[in-house]
Amino acid sequence: MPLFAATVFLSAFLLFQIQPIVAKMILPWFGGSSSVWTLCMVFFQVELLLGYAYVHLVHEKLSARRQPWVHGALLLLSLATLPVVADPSWKLDAQAYPTWSVLGVLATTVGVPYLLLSTTGPLMQAWYARAFATQGVQPYRLYALSNLASMLALLSYPVLVEPVMAVKPQAWMWSAGYALFVLACVATAAYTVRRQNDTTTATPALEDAPHPGWRECLMWVGLAATASMLLLAITRHLTQDVAPVPFLWVLPLALYLLSFILCFDAPRYYVRPFFLVVALPLAFVALDFAMNEGLAVPVLVGLLCAAVFVFCMVCHGELVRRRPPLRHLTLFYLMLSVGGALGGLFVGLVAPVVFNAYFELPLGLFLCALLMVLVLWPELRGARRSWLRGALLLALLLYGVRLSSISLDYVQGYTEVVRNFYSQTRIEDSVDEDGLGPVRSMVHGSITHGEQVLNHPKRATAYYCERTGIGRALQSLPTNRPRQLGVVGLGAGTLAVYGRAGDQMRMYEINDQVLDLARRHFTFLSDSAATIVPVLGDGRLMLERETPQAFDLLAMDAFSGDSIPTHLLTLEAFDAYMRHMRPDGLLAVHISNTYLDLRPVMASAAQHIGKVPLLLELASGHGDPFCRRSRWVVFVSAAQAAALPPALQGAEVLQPRPGFRPWTDTFSNLFDILI
Repeated sequence: MPLFAATVFLSAFLLFQIQPIVAKMILPWFGGSSSVWTLCMVFFQVELLLGYAYVHLVHEKLSARRQPWVHGALLLLSLATLPVVADPSWKLDAQAYPTWSVLGVLATTVGVPYLLLSTTGPLMQAWYARAFATQGVQPYRLYALSNLASMLALLSYPVLVEPVMAVKPQAWMWSAGYALFVLACVATAAYTVRRQNDTTTATPALEDAPHPGWRECLMWVGLAATASMLLLAITRHLTQDVAPVPFLWVLPLALYLLSFILCFDAPRYYVRPFFLVVALPLAFVALDFAMNEGLAVPVLVGLLCAAVFVFCMVCHGELVRRRPPLRHLTLFYLMLSVGGALGGLFVGLVAPVVFNAYFELPLGLFLCALLMVLVLWPELRGARRSWLRGALLLALLLYGVRLSSISLDYVQGYTEVVRNFYSQTRIEDSVDEDGLGPVRSMVHGSITHGEQVLNHPKRATAYYCERTGIGRALQSLPTNRPRQLGVVGLGAGTLAVYGRAGDQMRMYEINDQVLDLARRHFTFLSDSAATIVPVLGDGRLMLERETPQAFDLLAMDAFSGDSIPTHLLTLEAFDAYMRHMRPDGLLAVHISNTYLDLRPVMASAAQHIGKVPLLLELASGHGDPFCRRSRWVVFVSAAQAAALPPALQGAEVLQPRPGFRPWTDTFSNLFDILI
């Protein structure tokens, strides 16, 4: 048992430690979008399905004596794919084919090792059950152990690994761990062969059980798919509106795994009356509240994570209640992986193409409610309980109506709603409360990415008005010659207001839908006196490929919601920006954020590039209806700082925080800057 347990533990730990490592490795290549993590999850779920299908095929088609030899040979061959370091050439197709590029780089980087790691849990359980069948063993406990290792791997990454080690050393260390796993698994295979050679006792417990029916298999798939859908949909909600960072990736996934541990190791932890009657209805209510109310981050994270745990406990608890005899163990795990992959494929690949809003979360919630009705339906037979069936159907109908109403709210009242790999973007028309009249806004999540006062269409507004940091920086530029201006992050195109005749303004935007919306619904671009040059693609990647532009000012404003693409704030990124600046050019970075204090990041970057960081903050209560509270940092030379133009006077000079480690392409730590 110890050898089997050690092999399963190590494989599961590596299986889930590689997920945040490789996701963080490739995140900068795809605009820092939270969709990268969703696609990573889809890829890993499909790999898990392929691994479980391999185990089921081997278990059914190969003799018990041949299985260890075949699997051991494949493990040794997989060592040739190490180390697991992504090929940067995939960045070339990142903009044109983001979805397939993410899947391609994952397949070529970790496809083979991950596939073989995914086979370990069910294969070790099958070998263990066969080797010790006469002793009444319970191999399902090995499944609980594997989920414990997975949870520890996930939780240890943002706390112990990410803060102290760069990504590439992480990948090399993981590769060394995989080599150790191969040795352990080969040793387990050798032990299994020796045990089989020494044992002649038949194993009837594995041979005589009836085959599960198709209805039971469909229920396994449905329960697993529902848990997977809700996990990914809720994780997307978190990472879209807070930050696409490993901590918010791994926390819901760790709770998902915890539910597996509790349900498979000791089914008594799934107290069915409590979870079905009390916890599940409360989780539905909590999700309803979270989807419709603006909440503080700790409350939002707490509510969503608690709901994930309840949904997964219910789905996985019902799965354990329906688990088959050991003879069909591999089929059971295969159906679980089919469900997980289907849920992931729906959220990660189908929904962004089919839907223009995030409808997958309401659909997942309704599917969960429907499955619970189907689970309870056979248990409510008899005249005394028939009324409960009616009550369940009525509750399901009312909940479906409520979810439909929530879904309609996602799109009703907006002029246009679009969605793709990068985000969901909405155009909203409203009337300003301060008397400015009709206002048109571009909205992403709960964050406005530009607004135009239709009665004053040529006025700069929101985070870009004349009183904000970027407005003051632009007003400080020379007016006696044409200027070269750069903007990373188009939004509604508000900054085009500052363009003068003869100026050229290059506006970098990763999302082609945003450019289309800015042209169709706003007039900032068409009204500008400057020559507007849209550049589609990730701003940093495009700047790295272009010849020096000699910008008088480069504005970085590519954040989506309150999340931040960290690859735009690393030392390497600032080196790329400075290559495009005139000697006296200004670099302006928008750092307004509800959850993160980016001032230490700015101070360390300024120290690296030899500039002085000026904090220009427009606080609440400024009294200007055209402006919103904002925080910008403008980088100037020491000579410029000593003789600031009037527009920049009064700025605060940021000082480096003692002990703060600068962000690089291989290291960033958001725990250091949480507000």
